[in-house]
Amino acid sequence: MSAQLSKTTLTKTALIKTRISVEPEWVDYNGHMNLAFYVLAFDKATDNFYDQLGIGLDYRAEQDSSMFTLGINVDYLREVFQGDELLITTQLLEVDKKRLRYIHQMYQGDDGQPVAVNECLAIHVNMSSRKSEPFPVPTQTRINTAMVSHQQLAQPASAGRLLGKKL
Repeated sequence: MSAQLSKTTLTKTALIKTRISVEPEWVDYNGHMNLAFYVLAFDKATDNFYDQLGIGLDYRAEQDSSMFTLGINVDYLREVFQGDELLITTQLLEVDKKRLRYIHQMYQGDDGQPVAVNECLAIHVNMSSRKSEPFPVPTQTRINTAMVSHQQLAQPASAGRLLGKKL
């Protein structure tokens, strides 16, 4: 896959940002990005988010632990097309001793309205036992610091939405 992807770093009260372009193979017979590739783009933003929190690929190798997704909601709000430049912002919404809830908002170019939204719930898993376990203290501290920062941001209106409930 040849997706153009750029990452940004976590700063105080800043959303984590991922930039990506709509690839030709992501476009379906209706001429717009296929729903599966919205999820792929959001997954790439999740990888960036986890890297910024220090729970990405390196963490898996060092701690023998990883994050598993328990559930997602995806809302498709507007079409995007081949070659469109997308910006995905990620905001941490909730944290406990072994779970994260976060939301991605996808934008096209400089437009201030999201084209899609993806809310995720993930759990910390020990890779040897394949069972959930609490974050190690240094990891929990890092995540809590990010949570304090992200609590200062406005929560998106669609956060916590149940399927079938109006945005």
